[in-house]
Amino acid sequence: MEFLSDALSNFSSPMILFFVLGFISTILKSDIEIPEVITKTLAIYFMIAIGLKGGFEISKSGIDANLYTSIINSLLIGIIVPVIAFLILKFIGKFDSTNSGAIAAHYGSVSVVTFVTAISFLNSKTEIYSGYMVGMMALMESPAIFVSLFLVRIFNSERIASLKSNTVDLLRESLFNASVVLLFGSLLIGFAVGEKGMTAVKPFFIEPFNGVLTLFLLDMGMIAGKRIAEFKAVGLFLFFFAIVMPLISASITILLSGLFGFSVGDTLLFTVLAASASYIAAPAAVRIALPQANPAYYITMSLAITFPFNIIVGIPFYYYLINMFR
Repeated sequence: MEFLSDALSNFSSPMILFFVLGFISTILKSDIEIPEVITKTLAIYFMIAIGLKGGFEISKSGIDANLYTSIINSLLIGIIVPVIAFLILKFIGKFDSTNSGAIAAHYGSVSVVTFVTAISFLNSKTEIYSGYMVGMMALMESPAIFVSLFLVRIFNSERIASLKSNTVDLLRESLFNASVVLLFGSLLIGFAVGEKGMTAVKPFFIEPFNGVLTLFLLDMGMIAGKRIAEFKAVGLFLFFFAIVMPLISASITILLSGLFGFSVGDTLLFTVLAASASYIAAPAAVRIALPQANPAYYITMSLAITFPFNIIVGIPFYYYLINMFR
């Protein structure tokens, strides 16, 4: 089966294997450590690298009708996924509205590193994808946060004073956080400078990309490993939700993308974005808007369960589903 072959081939990928190494090293209590300043630098590198590459690609292909349908698709996913996640948590999991909204915000938002790993997977398959997909990633970071908070206000019988008083802070954090500004800013710069500009930065931002990703995934593996101790706090229902919800999101996105007629590459990136869970932008926004929510739930689920599931099994599985229904 192609899926099993792709999943197994993931374990011949240096990036994935270094994630596993980081995870295991933490379990074994090794003293491997990457300074926080380096981790932040690597994150900034990825924002700029994928933004520039997206801008270069748009400058080559131009703006067409697919861009507008991609925006519509992004917004639909950003609304549908958090609503489904919230309703499952609220009425099946019987969680309170605040924690249901906080978790739904994470599962409706996106993971940049999962997106980057999917791009690496597509490159290994020589699949073509649109440069503007990086813009879709940035676009999909915020809608789910607002939809989830809106649902909290509807279903929560208790008044959440902080939600209203912190609206301006929430808008600023969601729309102007570092990842959104760097992604959109780099995308515009890449579009403006075009092929000539790409030649100037290619030796630093394009060619070393996979090597830097390897180092970053080593660190992510160590962070995920540190969350193992919090699995008891998450509970069995949330553990399964963190695996099943990405599959639900992926199925919906594959259907929508098929209706819009997107290519295999673009469909996979949309699917990975929908199936991923944010652990950067969403936690920052939720801390502002829903301080009562339990971070042990949403951080552990998104980072220690959904993220490893997606990069090891999810991406090749979604790719298999997309091709199966073509």
